[in-house]
Amino acid sequence: MPNAKPFPIPVRAKYSCLKCPGYCCSYPEIEVTPRDIERLGRHFGLEYREAEERFTKYDPAEKVRLLRHRKDRVFESTCMLFDQEKRRCTVYESRPAVCREYPDNPRCGYYEFLKFERAHQDDPDFVALT
Repeated sequence: MPNAKPFPIPVRAKYSCLKCPGYCCSYPEIEVTPRDIERLGRHFGLEYREAEERFTKYDPAEKVRLLRHRKDRVFESTCMLFDQEKRRCTVYESRPAVCREYPDNPRCGYYEFLKFERAHQDDPDFVALT
């Protein structure tokens, strides 16, 4: 197999989270797994139950654990682990799996929307809230 590539070619991202106000962090339902809760607990030096109680809430309708939110000046609310001044994740190295996997392709729909709106408004700092 002389033409076979030994490793997959990495997907080149066509977005920059550094220019985003945290759209994905404002999603109201950010599901977490027990492994995610363990990881957050280790990050903060907490036991599992304490991390679960502090950072998550149970959604009885969906029967899942979700990250807690807090009010935000840009969006209605954001993940409680999101730095609202710097607009960055405060636990990036320990973030939940769903956050690690997003977006699962080279383009981020939020970033594309942000670029479009900023170009359309002729304002490099514009943040669309819809």
